[in-house]
Amino acid sequence: MLTVICDTPGTLSLQQRPEPSRQANEVLIRVRRVGVCGTDMHIFSGTQPYLDYPRVMGHEFAGEVLEAPQGSALKPGDAVFVMPYMSCGHCIACKRGRTNCCVNIQVLGVHRDGAFAESISVPEVFVHPAEGLSLDQAAMLEFLAIGAHAVRRADVNKGERVLVVGTGPIGMAALIFARLRGAEVVAMDSRQERIDFCCNTLGAAAGVKVGDGDEAELSRLTGGDFFDVVFDATGNPRAMERGFKFIAHGGRYVFVSIVKDTITFSDPEFHKRETTLLASRNALAEDFERVIAAIKADLIPTAALRTHAFPASEMPDRLPELIADADHVLKAIACF
Repeated sequence: MLTVICDTPGTLSLQQRPEPSRQANEVLIRVRRVGVCGTDMHIFSGTQPYLDYPRVMGHEFAGEVLEAPQGSALKPGDAVFVMPYMSCGHCIACKRGRTNCCVNIQVLGVHRDGAFAESISVPEVFVHPAEGLSLDQAAMLEFLAIGAHAVRRADVNKGERVLVVGTGPIGMAALIFARLRGAEVVAMDSRQERIDFCCNTLGAAAGVKVGDGDEAELSRLTGGDFFDVVFDATGNPRAMERGFKFIAHGGRYVFVSIVKDTITFSDPEFHKRETTLLASRNALAEDFERVIAAIKADLIPTAALRTHAFPASEMPDRLPELIADADHVLKAIACF
């Protein structure tokens, strides 16, 4: 089967590998769509902190069932999506229902080989029917669920003022679900085109471009109070540290980004505001369910979010192009 492999940072290759053998508790899936995400770009760039090379990337994907365990509700030909966080089910986090931060987690495409291959076999517990969704939509569920999880974790409420810093796909997902909870959302980014999309297509109340005067503008928009909830989705350590300035007294700050660096902040300012600092990692089944319901209710403009599509065989050439043209790429989807 055709497989796309990141051999080392900056190097992708196409290889032919044997089709995986399905284990008794697994579903063999013919991969049809794979979303290209920031994690894949970090892997290619060598900045993903949880990864060894070589690696088959790809954790946002949808496909069709080839084989399923006897007695399974899944049948050959069924369209499915996969929750790519392979949790152990018995650690302290899993016992508390926090499978997204399992002690022994194996994320497809990061800790173990992922979906940039013609077929993949994964435990049935992580495979779900994609009934009522297109394959493209099913491949977009994961990044949207990460945003939905961050918003739920922050307990965003109606009427709250929310700032999303970094409007890549995950930042946009946080924006979408914060708005669906009735918050007034401001988008902040260094790219004007991203800000315009958030305001014109996703319903952001305002947009602020990073640069001279941005802090004063954020202050003006909130009457000097700043924001009840700030989400950082930049993947930039300096931006993550700077974001503490934008939190209102009594506010919450959510790191959706993950970086290799140590993040520091002013403890007097942190205490003065009685800030709540949260990490948000991956997503849970209920977050995926929330996303599916929102898509089916036409509350998410999935067609506008998908800006690029190409054959998976072109991935070695296309990924560097996508990174170079990141200002104009929202969600790219590779097709098998």
